[in-house]
Amino acid sequence: MAPATAGLLTDDGVPEAHVDAVAASLAAAGFPAARVVVPCGEAQKSLARVAEVCEAFARAGLDRGSPIVAVGGGVVTDLGGLVASLLFRGVPWAAVPTTLCGQVDAAVGGKTGVNLPSGKNLAGAFWQPSVVLADIDSLATLSARELRAGLAEVVKCAVIADAQLFARLHALAPRLAGHSTTQADLPVLAADPEALAEAVRRAVAVKALLVAADERETGNARRLLNFGHTVGHALESASGFALRHGEAVALGMVAAARVSARLGVCAPEIEALLCALLSRLGLPTDLDDALARLPLGALAVDKKRSGGKIQFVAVETIGRAKSLPIDASALVEMLRGHDRA
Repeated sequence: MAPATAGLLTDDGVPEAHVDAVAASLAAAGFPAARVVVPCGEAQKSLARVAEVCEAFARAGLDRGSPIVAVGGGVVTDLGGLVASLLFRGVPWAAVPTTLCGQVDAAVGGKTGVNLPSGKNLAGAFWQPSVVLADIDSLATLSARELRAGLAEVVKCAVIADAQLFARLHALAPRLAGHSTTQADLPVLAADPEALAEAVRRAVAVKALLVAADERETGNARRLLNFGHTVGHALESASGFALRHGEAVALGMVAAARVSARLGVCAPEIEALLCALLSRLGLPTDLDDALARLPLGALAVDKKRSGGKIQFVAVETIGRAKSLPIDASALVEMLRGHDRA
């Protein structure tokens, strides 16, 4: 009986050596790989691209026993997971995230999805990977900007569920963010693999705990992982994805802290504490400038909207958060209110 052909999905921004290593490993395990390479970038997360990848894998001879392996960042793992959920009505898949954002967030938890013209991640499925392999060595090829963007998701996990990690990130910042690298597009040669491994391990532990408690986000536990994403996704989409996901989430977390304080959920000082850590990690914090370029009506288009309300994640204190329903119009007014203060 001929071995099943594996589908290997990546993008043209992933170093070829990473992809070759995965292909060789699959071949050694008895799975010849049919490789599909898509262009790099958030624009690839579309239903049209999903259909193209499904067709390419079907033509390459994949069948219901074929695994799909997604090698790359969050775009590739989101796309690969959704393809796996649809092809032949569902095949197993593995995630090999090669970016920090992918390792601590996108590849973990089983959420897969693509963007619609109306907004980010509005079409998708829950489809858990059979395995997630996060190799810290693969992060050595990232630019300073890409690595720092991934750190935003680590900060998010700290704010919602791990106060000790929040303090630890302050101490680790010079070893994490590669501050000796002055040009954002150069590789972060100064980043410390041991510090990165600690950050990834602790962030994944937070996410795994919340996902295990609420896999399909039917309750409030997993919803906490959306901290910073309501405004963050709107900023990311409004920028035409010129903002990295993590950069937008960093600004979204500042917005969430500000709104939380206006709701009386947290002390006003939380925003300053959060901004101090984000700045130390090389992430943007100028929310007012970002909001000046955002059509605030975009906040009403949120995949977490239900019954006309947004399920907004508010911070209570560092290490604790909660979800509460809020009218999109009220959220807009609270953000605008800062400008009038």
